[in-house]
Amino acid sequence: MNTVAGGPRARRRTKELAFISIAVGGLAIVVGGLLAATYLPALWAYHHYQPQEGDVIFQSLPFSELVKAIEGATNSPYSHCGIVAKEDGRWVVYEALTPVGPTPLREFIFRGRDNAFVVKRLKADHQPHVPKMLATVRSYRGRLYDQRYRLDDNAEAIYCSELIFLAYREATGGQPLGKLVTLGKLKWQPYIELIEQIEKGPAPLDRQIITPRDLARAEQLERVYAFGYGR
Repeated sequence: MNTVAGGPRARRRTKELAFISIAVGGLAIVVGGLLAATYLPALWAYHHYQPQEGDVIFQSLPFSELVKAIEGATNSPYSHCGIVAKEDGRWVVYEALTPVGPTPLREFIFRGRDNAFVVKRLKADHQPHVPKMLATVRSYRGRLYDQRYRLDDNAEAIYCSELIFLAYREATGGQPLGKLVTLGKLKWQPYIELIEQIEKGPAPLDRQIITPRDLARAEQLERVYAFGYGR
């Protein structure tokens, strides 16, 4: 027997569709609200930060075994850093993250864990070194990431804080930016398996390293902006 148009079954179908529409709309509002709560503060921070060439920007990368080792061994939230430059009218961050090269500032910030970032700037009397620093950084473009953290300006691979350390040393005729530490002075013990896997041998406890933490502590730098954490 055919259902008469406008009969009970048709009305029930109409109510079901209306309920589904309301549910989907409500879900979209909830999801949209969660996304807004997550990203709008970071978007505001991105637009509020006033970049300057030579700024050194620190962040926590998404968790991986290597990131956990970096942050755990240094007891610091900083697992990555880069240096700000302006190219073709847009702000970018030069970073050593396979390979060395520029990343749009917005992409760099939003890639970090919780979108958190801290910006350190060279104090006024060190600002004249910025042009040569950036020229040196660009000369390393294309080099791969060095998971062994060997401090060597002639190596084919380089790591994030080393890139900035070497650029400053070149620009100043040999002055350090931050304090070098040996692996043995860090909390390396919980990560010995990963270290030996990367090294394909014993952990080089006497290897000198410039960590993101120790770069951030350089006396030539001062904090000018922070979002998500303030250390």
